[in-house]
Amino acid sequence: MLGASLLKSYQFMAEQFTASSLGKIRFEVVGFDNKLSPSETLAALKSAIDQGIRYIAQGTGSAPALALIDAIEKHNRRNPGKEVLYLNHAATDPELTGSRCSYWHFRFEADTAMKMEALTSFIKDRPTAKKIYLINQNYSSGVQIAEAARIGLRIKRPDIEIVGDDLHPLAQIRDFAPYMAKVRAAGADSIVTGNWGSDLALLVKAAEESGWKGAFYTYYAVVPGTPTALRQVADGRVFQVAYSHYNMGGAMDIWMREYQKKYGEDFSTHSIASVFALLSRSIQDAGSDEVIRVAALMDGAKFLSYNGQVEMRKADHQLQQPLFVTVWTSASAQGGYNAEGTGKTFAPVREFAANEVARPSSCQMIRPS
Repeated sequence: MLGASLLKSYQFMAEQFTASSLGKIRFEVVGFDNKLSPSETLAALKSAIDQGIRYIAQGTGSAPALALIDAIEKHNRRNPGKEVLYLNHAATDPELTGSRCSYWHFRFEADTAMKMEALTSFIKDRPTAKKIYLINQNYSSGVQIAEAARIGLRIKRPDIEIVGDDLHPLAQIRDFAPYMAKVRAAGADSIVTGNWGSDLALLVKAAEESGWKGAFYTYYAVVPGTPTALRQVADGRVFQVAYSHYNMGGAMDIWMREYQKKYGEDFSTHSIASVFALLSRSIQDAGSDEVIRVAALMDGAKFLSYNGQVEMRKADHQLQQPLFVTVWTSASAQGGYNAEGTGKTFAPVREFAANEVARPSSCQMIRPS
């Protein structure tokens, strides 16, 4: 479901930016199914390169992202003049722009550390947060989110007690009732989770069925299907940290409504708009779609995206952008976007400027000669 939604999102934004370029650029999107597997990702990459595709987009899963970075580095060294560029819209491992950074990789999503910097700063000012339970998927991102939460809360709110810390298999749990039993037994008033997809939807379902009335602090509550799972959750109980939200206004408001009308679902991965904004500008400025020339213009670029003034940091190719904490609440009360027909929306409650959430990088980038 998520992969199909992302493909439609790329196709939709390709149409929007093809039109806005007034015929100067025609974007075409070709979909490949990597099955969330690094090996399948590499097979898809080879197929794409064999078809003459030079711009690769991926974001669901940091393990496939790492595989892409390594393979593209090798390909570009061996094939000068036929370089490939990797546009990352969602893979969040800090090491992708840290020790494993690459000149050929550009990340448009905020990494896990940036998001937790904002989320723990928000929780710091929430007096109701006293006992927190961490529930995350057992892979690199989930482990990093849990560790970042522990460190951030210890520094900003040392009085908060971490009463539980569970890692569970990715997309394999069908009943989170045992986890919620532990949450209730620990007396937790809040859950911090980086879960996404069915792992978040089913966790929320189990929480509701258990009668637990605490707060969720999440990363990915707008992933398709999750808002529907949140339909019965009371206003003010679920928070999300992200680089965007449902009620940005401006161009994003228009795109979301057009996308919903065309596909009958919500446009949720807004980073794709930033991908096309920078790519389109760079191709036009270069007067060419040659990767080496386009990458040089993307490197360190400052540009106006739908969420404000942003910068593709030259040191590591991590997009520096504002982050927003939003709360699940009535759409009618906020005059906001109706998420998945639930009558609810994620409304902004706090914005963090790019410099407030920027994190140092260990990147030692090797640039092409």
